Amino acid sequence: MPDAFNAEEFLKTVTSSAGVYRMYDEKGTVIYVGKAKDLKKRLSSYFRKNLANVKTQALVSHIANIDVTLTHSETDALILENDYIKQYMPKYNVLLRDDKSYPYILLSNHKHPRLAYHRGPKRDKGQYFGPYPNGGAVRESLHLMQKIFPIRQCEDLYYKSRSRPCLQYQIGRCSAPCVDKISTDDYQEQVRLATLFLKGKNSQVMSVLVGQMELAAAEMRYEQAAAFRDQITALRRVSEQQEVSNASGDMDVIGAYYASGVACFHLLFIREGKIFGSRSYYPKVPANTEVSEVLRSFMFQFYLNSDSQRLTPKEILISEPFEEQLELAEAIQSAKSKKVEIKTNVRGERASFLRLALTNATNAVNTRLSHKNTVEQRFLLLEEAIEATNSIKRMECFDISHTMGESTVASCVVFNREGPSKADYRRYNIAGITPGDDYAAMKQAISRRFDKITDKGKIPDILFIDGGIGQLRIAQKIVDEKFVALDNAPTLIGVAKGEGRKPGLETLIYGENEESFTLPADSGALHLIQHIRDESHRFAITGHRNKRQKTRNTSSLESIAGVGPKRRKALLQYLGGIQEVKGASVSELVKVPGISLEMAQTIHDALRG
Repeated sequence: MPDAFNAEEFLKTVTSSAGVYRMYDEKGTVIYVGKAKDLKKRLSSYFRKNLANVKTQALVSHIANIDVTLTHSETDALILENDYIKQYMPKYNVLLRDDKSYPYILLSNHKHPRLAYHRGPKRDKGQYFGPYPNGGAVRESLHLMQKIFPIRQCEDLYYKSRSRPCLQYQIGRCSAPCVDKISTDDYQEQVRLATLFLKGKNSQVMSVLVGQMELAAAEMRYEQAAAFRDQITALRRVSEQQEVSNASGDMDVIGAYYASGVACFHLLFIREGKIFGSRSYYPKVPANTEVSEVLRSFMFQFYLNSDSQRLTPKEILISEPFEEQLELAEAIQSAKSKKVEIKTNVRGERASFLRLALTNATNAVNTRLSHKNTVEQRFLLLEEAIEATNSIKRMECFDISHTMGESTVASCVVFNREGPSKADYRRYNIAGITPGDDYAAMKQAISRRFDKITDKGKIPDILFIDGGIGQLRIAQKIVDEKFVALDNAPTLIGVAKGEGRKPGLETLIYGENEESFTLPADSGALHLIQHIRDESHRFAITGHRNKRQKTRNTSSLESIAGVGPKRRKALLQYLGGIQEVKGASVSELVKVPGISLEMAQTIHDALRG
């Protein structure tokens, strides 16, 4: 413990009230946040002579200062503790990085309501269904609903501009209310049934459709009866695929598993008795943390996150009990004015849900540990293959992607001892070079990566260059220039493709002395190099394709004075694409909302100039 902090003197001034404490290191960085019903008693426990917990010993050894904030109650302390953890992200706290918003399905409040994906503030008028665990679950639900309920999902601008039915009508996915192919009353009935379906009332929807089918058949409206029959068949197929709870209401079901420093919380989101989906969370856990602290920290941070727009259900089931369950329920009620029950011992269907969540959490942790061990073994083999003097902690790989010089993009991917570190991935849009000059592109990318680098920056131990000797020389020259005053320059290795570009035949080249070497095709070290090389290639070509598509779609319109984002969007949506805009006459352009005769003439002339 630093000499600057005198624990004995500090403890003499600490009150026995409830509150929150923040521990700082010598640099003034908050390294731990905690709360206590009795601050004096809790803080005194950190400075006993014999501390059994290794994590606590490490924490205390770095304390340089402690601040305390008093609260009126322990519940207030719980809420404040969570706010501080979110603000400071302390090194020794279990940290949950959760999304700030969850996606919903929006049923708009129009004459002909629209079903749409929604994320963010609920500014649009209408009904919101959710939250869903991720965007994929929302899109899957919308895709299924299109097959059952022919409700429009198109944007309002597209809907208002239609003069004839679109392709969705032709394939039976929309009833084309935009051109009056369905009456308003019949459309509203489909909207009502879709609302019931989203609330989990599938059997009620089925009963209504069966009744309508029988009535249509009795009145000899056989085409309508057949349409209802097809709708019933589609609904029955979807209902069989979904797992539905017999219990009504909303629940979060959480399976928790923690082993070898890796924790997973697998959540089943059950709303209106129906499973909306599931999601796994992996909080960042400091070394030597006990399972009780992991459980407690996750639950408090997840349910007291004021930024999250997810709705807290009335019932939370968790596979293991944790400290302060009752206190969390009280804190939720205080913070969100909602009564919540947290349960661990349940029976019947709820118990089966818990077993399912726990199985998924256990499998996720075991899979991560297995992957982690495989990557660690490959790192060791690579260290042995290149005779590294120090442990390899960070590797980077650069690649260049373009199509005949168009939309050149460079990628930088990062691997650590646990595998890909996607938060550190970077892309560089290359400009100001001769199109197709890969050497100049590599020079620009490496220069930008190590511009103003210091010995405290993130410096890779190995820098792989996906290319031959030419690109490697360029990269080595830049690195030599940038690291002239530093003694921890990365080792550069070029990865040159073998004969026929076949995997396993790569030639590896040291940047410093340009010596070539190869590794056996079944070598774990080579597999690691191939993995980072392939990942850099994937990341580069994805960025290049996105940039190329954006350029081809919008560059010709962006260059026209007076045509901003809204007008570009209107032109592309109304006319159906950039080629249609280029081929449109002035009279056709004038029909687009927001385009005057003068602007239409300007666009027409510019696209043919």
